[in-house]
Amino acid sequence: MNQYSLADAMTDKGNLTVPKLSESNMGFGVLGVFLGLLLEVSTHGPHAVPRTSWKQQDLDLMEFSEPGIFNYSTLLLNEERDALYVGAREAIFELSKKNVTIRNKKVLWRVSEQPMAMCTLKGKSKERDCLNYIRVLQVVDDERLYVCGTHAFQPQCDYLNLGEFSLEGQPEDGRGKCSFDPSQSFTTVMVDGELYSGTAYNFLGSEPIISRYSPPHSLLRTEYSTSWLNEPSFVFADVIREGKNKADGEDDKIYYFFTEVSVEYEFFGKLLIPRVARVCKGDLGGQRTLQKKWTSFLKAKLVCSMPELSFVFNVVHDVFILKGSDWSDTVFYGVFTSQWGNVGLSAVCAYHMTTVEEVFSKGKYMQKATVEQSHTKWVRYNGITPSPRPGACINNLMRQQNISSSLHLPDKTLQFVKDHPLLEDPVLPIGNRPRLITKDVNYTQIVVERVQALDKNIYDVIFTGTDKGVLHKSVLFEGEVHIVEEIQLLRNSEPIKNLLLSPETQSLYAGSDSGVVQSPTAFCSKYSSCDDCILARDPYCAWDPKDAACVNILNSSSQQFRRLIQSLNGDADRCPSVSAVSQKDYQRVTVRLGSSADLPCLINSNLAHVMWKSNGSLLTEASRFHFIAENGLLIYSVAPEDQGYYECWSVEWAPAAGKNFSRLLAGYILSLDLPPRPPPQASPVATTLGNQETSGTHAVEGNLKTDRVLLTSASFTAAVVLTSPPQTDLSLTPPPSSTIKFQPKQYLPPNSVVPHPDSQDPSAEYLQHNNSMALLFLFLLFFLLFLAAMVYNCHMQYLPAPCLRLRAALLGSHKSAHQPEYRACEAGLMEASAMDKINMTEQPMQNGSQTTQNLRALRDTGYETEPECGNGQVPSHSFGGDSPSQEKPFDVDCDSQSIQFADADEPCC
Repeated sequence: MNQYSLADAMTDKGNLTVPKLSESNMGFGVLGVFLGLLLEVSTHGPHAVPRTSWKQQDLDLMEFSEPGIFNYSTLLLNEERDALYVGAREAIFELSKKNVTIRNKKVLWRVSEQPMAMCTLKGKSKERDCLNYIRVLQVVDDERLYVCGTHAFQPQCDYLNLGEFSLEGQPEDGRGKCSFDPSQSFTTVMVDGELYSGTAYNFLGSEPIISRYSPPHSLLRTEYSTSWLNEPSFVFADVIREGKNKADGEDDKIYYFFTEVSVEYEFFGKLLIPRVARVCKGDLGGQRTLQKKWTSFLKAKLVCSMPELSFVFNVVHDVFILKGSDWSDTVFYGVFTSQWGNVGLSAVCAYHMTTVEEVFSKGKYMQKATVEQSHTKWVRYNGITPSPRPGACINNLMRQQNISSSLHLPDKTLQFVKDHPLLEDPVLPIGNRPRLITKDVNYTQIVVERVQALDKNIYDVIFTGTDKGVLHKSVLFEGEVHIVEEIQLLRNSEPIKNLLLSPETQSLYAGSDSGVVQSPTAFCSKYSSCDDCILARDPYCAWDPKDAACVNILNSSSQQFRRLIQSLNGDADRCPSVSAVSQKDYQRVTVRLGSSADLPCLINSNLAHVMWKSNGSLLTEASRFHFIAENGLLIYSVAPEDQGYYECWSVEWAPAAGKNFSRLLAGYILSLDLPPRPPPQASPVATTLGNQETSGTHAVEGNLKTDRVLLTSASFTAAVVLTSPPQTDLSLTPPPSSTIKFQPKQYLPPNSVVPHPDSQDPSAEYLQHNNSMALLFLFLLFFLLFLAAMVYNCHMQYLPAPCLRLRAALLGSHKSAHQPEYRACEAGLMEASAMDKINMTEQPMQNGSQTTQNLRALRDTGYETEPECGNGQVPSHSFGGDSPSQEKPFDVDCDSQSIQFADADEPCC
């Protein structure tokens, strides 16, 4: 339940009911509802994404600014003079409408010392507040502009002569016409030489008024009453002409749009309500009641909400009225946000002027409630409404009653208007929902243009400016809004304070604190292919097959119109078929073994998904050694099996057409640049691996496992790279419909076996890397250190028998010059071992101690201290006379020389 229905639920059709809950309980209950609602909206709210994003440096935009001058927030287009007038701080400029970089004229309007001194005495900043901010630029006639400025919190107005481009020098009091505070919101519109304004009338800003100023008449204004205006924030005002053939003879009307603090409901805080108010152009005030006050002032509530979440956007920031040939064809657009800014949502709602007129002409009035402790301050008025209808403009029926002006209205009607300015019936948007909702975007300005496309239908193109200097361009198609593109208009991330549209020059003008930027309404030439041009769904753009370019239809000739291709539902199948791209035309990329390869692939669409293929197989985010980024593919530590064809495809879903469209964006041929290598040495390990797998095997060392493949090929030489990998069966040209069924974020499983070229020679072997060359280098270094330590300990006889036997096998019968004494010890040990075996055979029943001693001799490994070795001293004489056949590697003459081992603690003999 939203903030309106929550309060309305406790009021049954205007019959006031006193709630059972206290105000404090009511406040906490409403607060809980809002907190839950905010969480729901921020979590599950819609998120519209612009299809294309353009940066400022990528576009040809025109900018204007001058050093020392800021706040270019007031803009006025003069189509007759082809000029754009800009009101800035203490300066007014005349710029060329076709090129804002060209400054035609300039006039300065500074504050004198006395007003500035008074401003500083009131506590305002001399460098910021006490200057003259030009806030009003309105056309009076062909020769003059009416200009107003804040003038150090003492607003003044004057006339600007366009011929000489100078001020007349006869300033007028600007109260009620221009705001005192340069940061305060206000609005003005000039209608037939009369200035209609919505602003504050005093220095503190506590007296808001809607007024009309005309030289022959006095100022006409609203009442000082919260029921009329309660802390309003004005955003826009404009006139709606009734037309000459109006049957009832009603007058033209001026509509004001603003946000104010609610007077209907009590709330735990200040609840903001968007409003639309109306006054009649011919209103002259009352004769006795409402003298010099509006007799036609009425206001109603604007509703812009998300019905599915019961969430209301209750702050209006800007309004644009799209006028038709008749007032009944008029539609106005508004941009809304929530007063709770942490939601981060913005909405665009559209309203028919007939709906607004019906509310003002037939809607029920509201009156103040008199029952205490009520959550509702205003309820529906169910009494008898005076005649003529209060707040109505003078029409033919009133003229028949001798009421030709507001001065002739009866006091009963005027008093009713004074007490009942608020209407109960709200103004509902078209479709009872927003046209556009965006997340994490705050819209500040809006303009709309109607464009006739090639299908002869008229589409509303919506331009919205944000508080970050970004422009969104959207198109309304069959009740849905598609955001065509977003453009970074301003260099700095600052709000767009004013936005104007010129259909003649097909340009947009954005004003900000730092300057003025001019941008074209369409960037058709930025789309380089037919698919891109059609999928953009821009009503300004169409594809010219003859020139092979995306062109603006507003600049096309009648002959060119006949051959242009456009589809606002994004059906790219209408594009002419193109010839298949040959793999020979792919860009060749050569890298070294073990290095990284970066394959760029730029995609312009934010709605498209990138799909990479390698030799016909789909690469996913889970593929090892591959990183799929936004701007390309990065392959870590390129290995031989990474060679081949790489293709970058764009897959985009067009919801209006109900199809997926794919197109090839980039193609590469990746190959290795290898240095010359010597022929591989045959080894048992290599032989075994070669027998098991001829084309490639997985390298395994200890517990280290990798999914890289060991390839063998004789085609690696110093001058050539690997031969071409096998041709893929993937066609480079999509099916005739150019449509594939591809769901975003759904990928095929990665291949378990990597294909290898058939031309590879098994004689060349390359060990593949698991992570990086650094890890492999560290592993090899530690492995070599381990082998060196093992060899050294084996050589020094510090290891058990297997190592000693391996040492004996490797040394064979060769004599060691530096250790001849060991042979005698080895011969003695062998003789002792042979005698022990004979004794054990002849006397199998000897006592256990003798048997244990013999077994211990048989198990002698040369590492333990044995009794036969004496004290372990090595004999000084040599036994070189022994025959080679009788030499034992570890025989020692224990009788003549005892051997002392490294771990011996006492003599063994």
